[in-house]
Amino acid sequence: MEFEPWMLLVFPLFFGMGWWAARLDVKRLLSESTALPESYFQGLNFLLNEQQDKAIEAFIEVVKIDPHTVELHFALGSLFRRRGEVDRALRMHHNLVDRADLDDDKRQQAIFELAQDYLKAGILDRAESLFGELKKTAYAKPSLEFLLELYQKEHDWTKAIAIAEQLARLSEHPLGKQIAFFYCELAEEEIKSGNLQGARAHLEQALKECTTSVRATIMLGDMALAAGNVEEAIALWKGIENQDAQYLQLVAERLLAAYRALGKEAEGIALLRSYLVKHHSIDLLNVAFDGILKFESPASAYQLVRDEMARNPTLLGLDKLLEARLLEVSLERRADIELVKDLIHKRTRNLAMYHCNHCGFKARKFYWHCPACQAWDSYAPRRDEENGKPL
Repeated sequence: MEFEPWMLLVFPLFFGMGWWAARLDVKRLLSESTALPESYFQGLNFLLNEQQDKAIEAFIEVVKIDPHTVELHFALGSLFRRRGEVDRALRMHHNLVDRADLDDDKRQQAIFELAQDYLKAGILDRAESLFGELKKTAYAKPSLEFLLELYQKEHDWTKAIAIAEQLARLSEHPLGKQIAFFYCELAEEEIKSGNLQGARAHLEQALKECTTSVRATIMLGDMALAAGNVEEAIALWKGIENQDAQYLQLVAERLLAAYRALGKEAEGIALLRSYLVKHHSIDLLNVAFDGILKFESPASAYQLVRDEMARNPTLLGLDKLLEARLLEVSLERRADIELVKDLIHKRTRNLAMYHCNHCGFKARKFYWHCPACQAWDSYAPRRDEENGKPL
């Protein structure tokens, strides 16, 4: 396209229009800023200086001057709840819910915030009711997540299962493993009440939800053993190798005791030896060591630990090796080895812990449900050293 002289007039015109639009925006911004109360800017200043108490008081003054500042109501209510001032959060959100001029979206948001306040305050029935009102709204998914948390706190596993199934359909995220744990909890309750048939039905349903539910398999094995079906219990526990072999150490003692009850202790020890070769575990080593020590000899137990140390050298294994060595040495050499063993044992105490991968809580006992953060299946069934955790 060729240059035309009239184009010289267009560029100044566009520039002038842009300058005029910018002036209008600045004027509008200034007029809106001057319309805001001074306490609003004081509150912002306090927040920037991390003076939350003074900021809250300043914003409350804004709300008194202009009750239509809905977003500020929400912000203050959430801040009160985070600070543990639940009563103030409840009042703030109640005021919003009671307002006749709120549109549907804001009312749903106010109900959602109010439900969280009740949950924080421990008034669970009110929280449950309000979250239930939001199941067909834009807040359906987070409301179901809170309801799932609530029912777990109440140990209402039947409702937890129903909510988890709804949540799975809504989010398209599989929750089969978590639902299987809920069925296991129901089975525990049935066992305590003596309803073994109901417990078995729950455990079978758990395995339908999650075929790799090791907890359900362990519990079915325990029930079989209690009923005198020792071989069935052994078969169930051996099946854990196909579900997730790292959990075999949880049933090692059960397996050896079951084989002993059948008069087949040598077969049980041979099975543990084979597991140890394929699936390194300090707990498997400990059970196999104790079984060999009782059924065979100290020399065989010592050789077992030496072989394992050659395959998987660890400080926990060294501690067990020194224990085995003490069984065979003379009294003159015993004191030196005991000294070394005591030093190693003190060094490895923290390494012999189970570790929650969700919150970091450590325990000497294995948990399916973390007692600190309430996460499910967050503990690896191996000790910290086996998981590469530092001292």
